[in-house]
Amino acid sequence: MKHPQHQNVMLLNCVVYFVFLVISFNARGDWPQWGGPQRDFQVPNVNLKATWPTSGPEQLWRRSLGDGFSSIVVTGRQLITMYRANDREHIVSLDIQTGETIWDHDYNVQFLTGTNVEEFGPGPLSTPLITGERICTVGVTGVLHCLATDTGAVVWKRDLLRDLKGTNLYRGYSASPIAWEDTIILPVGGADHGLVAFRVRDGSIAWQRHDFAISHVSPILIRVGRQDQLVVVADTLIAGFDPATGNMLWKHKHPIAGGYVSSTPVCSDDGRLFFSAAYGIGSRCVQLDTDGTATSVREVWHNTHMRVHHSNVIRVGDVVYGTSGDFTALLFTAMDLNSGEVLWRQRQPGRANCIYADRKFIVLQEDGTLMLATMTPNDVTIHSTVKLFDGLAWTCPTLDGKRLYVRNREEIMALELP
Repeated sequence: MKHPQHQNVMLLNCVVYFVFLVISFNARGDWPQWGGPQRDFQVPNVNLKATWPTSGPEQLWRRSLGDGFSSIVVTGRQLITMYRANDREHIVSLDIQTGETIWDHDYNVQFLTGTNVEEFGPGPLSTPLITGERICTVGVTGVLHCLATDTGAVVWKRDLLRDLKGTNLYRGYSASPIAWEDTIILPVGGADHGLVAFRVRDGSIAWQRHDFAISHVSPILIRVGRQDQLVVVADTLIAGFDPATGNMLWKHKHPIAGGYVSSTPVCSDDGRLFFSAAYGIGSRCVQLDTDGTATSVREVWHNTHMRVHHSNVIRVGDVVYGTSGDFTALLFTAMDLNSGEVLWRQRQPGRANCIYADRKFIVLQEDGTLMLATMTPNDVTIHSTVKLFDGLAWTCPTLDGKRLYVRNREEIMALELP
């Protein structure tokens, strides 16, 4: 018979372990799409230490992966991304604990005339979307797949470029799908196909509207007054649409160049919408207002002081942070959203993608160096750095709780942040 004191110790240990499991579970928050839960690259309710060990965060696993810049999405015990290997495009599900393959769906890719796969890589470029029990992905040639999350079985597929006559971009298709109720919405391009909403259940078209060529930019959902709006950066305009019908609610012209390279727009409750493009185009801030029935748009400012190439931008308060530059010097930049004034520029972190959590920036430089930094309107302070990869790392990291997933064009790894 066990001593009562031993029983109390065992009971206490069980309680502690249960609390640990609850805390660990609550600390997780699935990352289902490009840019995270809210598509703004920010993760709430995570507590992170101010520094890392000299060796960096704990590495849980690391494995080889094929080419591509598709970022990583997470649901339950699966992480899902895309890559290219053996002249085929792959959609893969990996176990979050081990990195082992759960399923891998691959298919042949026939590159379209005019797509530059030598200079920029063969893709894929778009990030998968997890919606319910389905995964929706778009390859570099515009082939849209809908797969079963648990098995990877094909539920349906559509060809955006060959069948729907969508825009053939110089770098290949790269916009990431976005979910709205029982549909997914994608910029496609062309006559009556500027935007298309597909029903998740069978791939049928719920609506298709507008005649414009598209860009590489992924759409976002915002709230203006009491109305949800889909924001799309097209070839020569940025516009807002009703995601239920595709009706255009507002538009604002902008010049764009360089294969339509531009940042994902960022918007907050104040109606200030920011986006930036490279090759001399610069940044714009527009103000969205509503009288309850219609949305008005006016340009607050435009300048070329910040020119985002293909990395992301994060807004904190009234400041936006991101890498400025294309073929010129790459300067990480903080810009006042209200005025367009540059608050500071630094050569570090250089060209990088970022995540914001617990008032800290987790930064992945293009050379594979991971950083932990604090950024304010006054300056940037880098607290910790660790070199993770050799080779080009242009893919934005994914943070699920304290679990960080990172990839380049050859490998993928999982880290546990302290």
